[in-house]
Amino acid sequence: MKPSIGKAILGGVVGTALMTLMMYFVAPMMMGQRMDIAKMLGSMMGNSWMMGMVAHIINGTVVFPLIYVFLLYKFLPGAPWLKGTLWGVVLWLLAQVVVMPMMGGGMFSSQMGGMMAAGGSLVGHVIYGAALGGIAGAAPGE
Repeated sequence: MKPSIGKAILGGVVGTALMTLMMYFVAPMMMGQRMDIAKMLGSMMGNSWMMGMVAHIINGTVVFPLIYVFLLYKFLPGAPWLKGTLWGVVLWLLAQVVVMPMMGGGMFSSQMGGMMAAGGSLVGHVIYGAALGGIAGAAPGE
């Protein structure tokens, strides 16, 4: 069985909000640099910050939770929060190996802050995944 779609979407909303707050407000205090995901994604969409933010929100609140529910939940090990966390780590890895190079940031953010930026991104994705999995929870009767 799989968790409910509604709870997964809610988990995606909370996770996306937490990750976004971390990137815009916590990361600058800890790393001395802002992690502007909307600007980075927008660089592939006509340099539109707004389009980048829309893509970030749609991915985090709809696309990634649905992939989690329909494709991954039954295969990931552990409690729901761990399943979500593992999904967050997979998303981070894909972001660092595929998306960052497409945006000119290099593998593992080598051109956009290096290991500090990659580490900050990992923290954000782990927070996202844990919130998604924790809120989506287990399927009824599981």
